[in-house]
Amino acid sequence: MSENERQGDRIAKLLARAGVASRREVERMIADGRIAIGGKVVETPNTVLEHLRGVTVDGKPVAAPEPTRLFAFHKPQGLIVAERDPRGRATIYDALRNALPKDAPRVMPIGRLDFNTEGLLLLTNDGGFKRMLELPANAVERTYRARALGEVSQAQLESLIEGITIDGIHYGRIDANLERRTGANQWIELTITEGKNREVRRVLEHLGLQVNRLVRTAFGPFLLGDLPRGQAVEIKKHDIGKLRSSIKGAR
Repeated sequence: MSENERQGDRIAKLLARAGVASRREVERMIADGRIAIGGKVVETPNTVLEHLRGVTVDGKPVAAPEPTRLFAFHKPQGLIVAERDPRGRATIYDALRNALPKDAPRVMPIGRLDFNTEGLLLLTNDGGFKRMLELPANAVERTYRARALGEVSQAQLESLIEGITIDGIHYGRIDANLERRTGANQWIELTITEGKNREVRRVLEHLGLQVNRLVRTAFGPFLLGDLPRGQAVEIKKHDIGKLRSSIKGAR
């Protein structure tokens, strides 16, 4: 039977949708023997289920999916966007303990920001919604402001609108503009839609610039604005619905 003919979804997808963890993290949890069905440890993330009844994580039953909630967090520099770091560095979850409201569910980051990148990071309890915003095919815009050492022309930046290939990796459309110069540095605003690993830094380095500060200022319609560093705010359900509808309508 083909995957399209099977009834249900893979357990990793269902658990991510229920807000247990990201699909990748669920796969690690399965490998560690932390997930079971009816008391029997799940051995593969390819297990297909129609529902989560009888599924436990660390011996605790998985609750039914909660309504989608979305939070905007101003990530400071010096935090890892992960639940844990093998090198013992602080993670966003250390900061979120005090930043999120007490009734906040378990949340997952939508996309990632590098250790030294700061700015707007969206967090949700809905794995399906997270995937919707992350998929390059949905072209959800992310805007950054980069402070970089070196010289670059507006013409060079405008050429990025056609995309660029660096070391065999193609980066799609980038809308980039010079903002201002401060001493030997230049501030550049860039809007991307793919969010590939270290995309902004790699593209600017390819142009001969040395990025010394990078701030994400927007993700889709949501702006960093004056949200204090290290703080989080919940996004209204109405705005979540509008974004979800706009993405589905653009397909």
